[in-house]
Amino acid sequence: MADASELEALRRALGAYVDPYAGQSLAAAQAVQEVAAANGGYTARIVLGFPVGGYERELTDALARHVAAAGIKAPLTVQLQSDIKAHAVQRNLKPLEQIKNVVAVASGKGGVGKSTVAVNLALAWAAQGARVGILDADIYGPSQPLMLGLEGQRPSSPDGKHLRPLLSHGIGAMSIGFLVDAEQPMVWRGPMVTQALTQLLSETHWGALDYLVVDMPPGTGDIQLTLAQRVPVAGAVIVTTPQDIALADARKGLKMFEKVAVPVLGIVENMSIHVCSNCGHAEHIFGAGGGARMAEQYGVRLLGELPLDAHIREEADSGRPSVVAAPDSPRAQAYFAMARRTAAALALRARDRSSLFPKIVVEES
Repeated sequence: MADASELEALRRALGAYVDPYAGQSLAAAQAVQEVAAANGGYTARIVLGFPVGGYERELTDALARHVAAAGIKAPLTVQLQSDIKAHAVQRNLKPLEQIKNVVAVASGKGGVGKSTVAVNLALAWAAQGARVGILDADIYGPSQPLMLGLEGQRPSSPDGKHLRPLLSHGIGAMSIGFLVDAEQPMVWRGPMVTQALTQLLSETHWGALDYLVVDMPPGTGDIQLTLAQRVPVAGAVIVTTPQDIALADARKGLKMFEKVAVPVLGIVENMSIHVCSNCGHAEHIFGAGGGARMAEQYGVRLLGELPLDAHIREEADSGRPSVVAAPDSPRAQAYFAMARRTAAALALRARDRSSLFPKIVVEES
């Protein structure tokens, strides 16, 4: 039977461990909830603020090595749990009911793979145990119906007022692409686009979600700015390629979110490296290190460096993105790691406190 001093030493050792995804110690994250002696060793209950599916083995091995280096040699069993909180949005907006966190995935320009990153991010979170939805906010070029294998399907409206999202691979999805013909051009002006998107957001019965991923339209014009002002966003992810011209536009996207007080969770460098499928030669086709330099310049995280791989395109086009089609592949593992870093970055943000205050209703007597 371990005495109190041994358990306290274990708690201190666990608390000193810096989680590589959260970027802070378990003590700072208040993650060490319980330690106990059991079966000739110790058990520890760790609670993190991001999805932890698939992470238990990696964290258990890391913690076992960490506490052994601190002089605690008994076997350690880790019980890992997640507790995903709602985080603060822009001051002039209220969080959406039943949706804990809206995360915008944006890019300063088209062609950088933003929609592919968005769908794999959403699917990775779902695979890691979160409740997830995705809103395709690209009115002019909706990609999610194709990527999720939902082309040609239409959402239902049981009450005649709210749409029910279509389900694919464990996530709910809504897109203007479900409501119009695939070949019909959307010749709408900016106000019509923003109105349509706010309706898709607010008039969809999403149910209880931990994360709603919004695949934003590319660019930083009036539509993007208006959406960033109207949608209650807990955090944004900027997608770029290493190429200087893409980075220049990505900086504009980052500045746009700063202007409307939306925190940028980090940078995702897509198409970072290409590995030849025949010979295995690795090459930085679009340059190297651009995302890391931008992240350092603006004091945000580099959330991931994703590969340029023909399989990613083929899998997305087939309606089974990489994290679903080949979850154990290196390309999918890069998405899973990016998703965990993104959720961990969000977990560090200020929490939503609006639910702590009573609602005041004024009625005439």
